[in-house]
Amino acid sequence: MRFTIQPRTLTTANNCAISFVHLGRYGEAKALLRKTIPAARRALGEDNRLTLKMRRFYARTIYEDKGATLADLREAVTTLAELERTAQRVLGGAHPTVGGIEDSLRKARAVLRARET
Repeated sequence: MRFTIQPRTLTTANNCAISFVHLGRYGEAKALLRKTIPAARRALGEDNRLTLKMRRFYARTIYEDKGATLADLREAVTTLAELERTAQRVLGGAHPTVGGIEDSLRKARAVLRARET
């Protein structure tokens, strides 16, 4: 039996991941998002705003985690750079989601630069 994932279920999962991060439980947030982002891509599409927001938050869980490796940080930067291009194409450069992604990309790059030195 197949079932369809509802957007509110994905929103709830994203909110749960946000709560994990606020509690400093980055590993649990990343694990949850690794499972739900592919579901969001299938159910909503790659260009859906919720899918974009979930991917942005996943990257954020990486660069905010003090235990992230250099490879993890590079993944966060790559993800955010790709998201920025997609969000600008889909939502337009003035959309607040695009601004949030740009801000996250700046922060991720700064964390990566600091850790590389």
